[in-house]
Amino acid sequence: MRKLDYKQTISEIQKWIYDYVSSAKVKCIVVGISGGIDSAVTTSLCVNALGKENIIGLGLPCSSISQDLKDAEKLAELLGIKFIKIDLTNIYNEFVKVTEPLFESNNMAVANLKPRLRMMTIYFVGQSLGKFLVAGTSNRTELAIGYFTKYGDGGVDFEPIGGLYKCEVRKIARLLNIPEEIVKKPPSAGLWDGQTDEGEIGIIYDVLDEIIFRIDNKVDLDDLNKDEVNKVKGMIKSAQHKNKMPPFFRIDK
Repeated sequence: MRKLDYKQTISEIQKWIYDYVSSAKVKCIVVGISGGIDSAVTTSLCVNALGKENIIGLGLPCSSISQDLKDAEKLAELLGIKFIKIDLTNIYNEFVKVTEPLFESNNMAVANLKPRLRMMTIYFVGQSLGKFLVAGTSNRTELAIGYFTKYGDGGVDFEPIGGLYKCEVRKIARLLNIPEEIVKKPPSAGLWDGQTDEGEIGIIYDVLDEIIFRIDNKVDLDDLNKDEVNKVKGMIKSAQHKNKMPPFFRIDK
C-alpha cells in the first residue's frame, strides 16, 4: 500500500470539497449519516471545508439497528451540525407490501430499496431547503468493486473519500477525532440483520485494499492469493456499469 501524508491529504480533500461546491454556485451540503466510519469521515471533512452551519446530516432509519442512529446522532452533536431524523420504515414496509404480490421474492431487490429510499429522501430534503449538494460516502475500495447500490448510496453529487482505500479512511478518522466506537464498528450497509461488508464480499478489507491498490497502480500481484485476486478482478469488471454514466447510442455523421 502507498504511504500518505494524512494531514496533508485531509487538507487537500477539504480544499477540493470547498472548490467543488463553490463551482456549483452553492455553499451547503446534505449528507446521510449512517453511524458508520465512512459517513462520519465524509461529514467531518465537509464541516471542516464549509463550516458546520452549512452542513445538514440526515438520520434515515429503515428497519435499522437502533445503535446506528444513536452513533449518527452522537457524531452530529460532536460536529455541531443540524441533524434531521426521518424514519422510512413504514414507507419501506408499505412498498414491500404493495409489490410482493406482483413479483417473486428477490431478497437483494428488497434490500436495495433501503438505500434507494434514503437517497430519494436526501435529495428531497436538499432541494426543499434550497441549493444543497449531496455528499456521497463511498470509499475507493467499495467503488472499485461496485459495493454500493446503483441510484441508492451511489446516487450522489460528489464523493469526498472516493479516492481513499478503506484502511486510509480508518487512519484519517482517528486524525479527525471520530469516536472510537464508530471507527471500530464492523463495516455494514445495514441491509439485513447481521449483515457485514466483509461477510457479504467474502474478503476482508485489508486484503481488498491491497489487491485494488495494486490493480489501480499496475503493481505485481503474483505474491497474493490467486483466487482472491481473480474474485476482485471479476467484481471490478462487473461493476463497470455502476461507475459510468448510462451509455447512449451515438449517431456519427
